[in-house]
Amino acid sequence: MSATAALGALVLCGAASVAFAQASAPAAAAPTWTLDPTHTFVHWEVVHMGTSTIRGRFDKAAGSVQFDPKAQQLDVSIAVDTASVSSGVPILDALLKGPSMLDTAANPQAFFVARGATFDGDRPRELRGEFTLRGVSQALTLRSLRWNCGLNPLFRRTVCGGDFEAQIVRSSFGITHSLPFVADTVRLVVQVEAISP
Repeated sequence: MSATAALGALVLCGAASVAFAQASAPAAAAPTWTLDPTHTFVHWEVVHMGTSTIRGRFDKAAGSVQFDPKAQQLDVSIAVDTASVSSGVPILDALLKGPSMLDTAANPQAFFVARGATFDGDRPRELRGEFTLRGVSQALTLRSLRWNCGLNPLFRRTVCGGDFEAQIVRSSFGITHSLPFVADTVRLVVQVEAISP
């Protein structure tokens, strides 16, 4: 699977909708940042027959980010196009898009909506929320692998981003094809970059 926020996003991240906030009282909306589609993807990994790891990503993701590091607020909305799944193996991609796997015709998008974030200083450490795939929604936690902000010389604006990881059990979303030869547990890595307003 190509986020959410590492599906961070994460398997992840894809699309999906992610909302993060850490405040006990209502707070003003954080500034809206723009997702950079060339640096926002959801990658996936699954073990094949206990030997090698099959890897791929979703090539199309879209969304927006509300982020205020001083207030420790982060809202990220990501939509993943399930038909953009790419493993590098055309016959596998056709199977992944079919009704026994992602069923992209009936489920053209996957969604991740997270409410709640744990911060270390001004950096998000863990994002808790809900992931929807094939019409099934389940709780999902994205763990931060890295997060950093800096001036991007191309945009001449501040850019913040990082990688988040999570695991899902694919059979719980109705994807049982090739079990047990292909593992039931799928690792998601959600790669996200956002450009300041």
